[in-house]
Amino acid sequence: MTERVKHLARYATAADGTQIYYEAHGLAAGAGDTPPPAVLFVHGSGGHHAAWWQQVPALRGRYSLITLDLRGFGRSDTVTAPDGTVDSEGTAQDIVAVLRDPALRATGIGPAVLVGQSVGAAAALRAAMMLDETERSELVAGVVLAASLGGIDHPDLAERVRIDRAAADAIPVLDRLLTPAFREADPAKTFLFRQLGTFNDAGMADLRHLNTDGPTVDALRAVRLPLCLLSGELDAVLSTETIRTAASLLPDAHVELVPGAPHSLYWEAPELFNAALERFLENVFTTTEVVA
Repeated sequence: MTERVKHLARYATAADGTQIYYEAHGLAAGAGDTPPPAVLFVHGSGGHHAAWWQQVPALRGRYSLITLDLRGFGRSDTVTAPDGTVDSEGTAQDIVAVLRDPALRATGIGPAVLVGQSVGAAAALRAAMMLDETERSELVAGVVLAASLGGIDHPDLAERVRIDRAAADAIPVLDRLLTPAFREADPAKTFLFRQLGTFNDAGMADLRHLNTDGPTVDALRAVRLPLCLLSGELDAVLSTETIRTAASLLPDAHVELVPGAPHSLYWEAPELFNAALERFLENVFTTTEVVA
């Protein structure tokens, strides 16, 4: 009997040849011959694969957990545009490359719920939508838009996001992401949060284009992809009113508004983030598939 793969740490090759680093954890935890249900995490503009250090250990044993570095982040290649800036146009393809990677498919892993944080959510949603129906059903089980609307193309939402963003841009970056109470109570985690970004060539300015011109509301309704809007009620970048407006346009979406949590709730309030995420995962994956 062949021993099942427990862990992967390798590079996938994107369509343009860019090498994309990813890790897969908990593959051997499932019952039978296949890994447990899969969750793929996509970091935001200040993170990389290690940003999910408070999610992977908490969920391992019930799920297969995949983390990655988008191009320009962490250990993945950086693509340089002709003008010398970081070229991030292929970020959605990076996610698809990992989902398609032969080594990951060879483990027998099933379709994954894509969990994107902030602008990473826009990349995750685009990755899911660029697949044809057959491949999407094989690779993607749903999408979580954490602290983001994923660049959904709708005039009302776009205007609300623009107004929210303008208000956020008027305050210091760290004030947008973590609450003052958390920063005062936990300076070590606050320091680590800021340090993560120093490993990256790319930043927010290189990804901001993803926040517009994403899939339309009609397109999302048509594919009937399970969708979760997961945000903190204290998010300084995306207001609860904007989330509720999106939810009214997407009545089938699962909505989680976490009380007292900021934009980077996955970091500041991991227990609340993880619990909210699991409620959605349990809706997507049947209870018989989720085996410790």
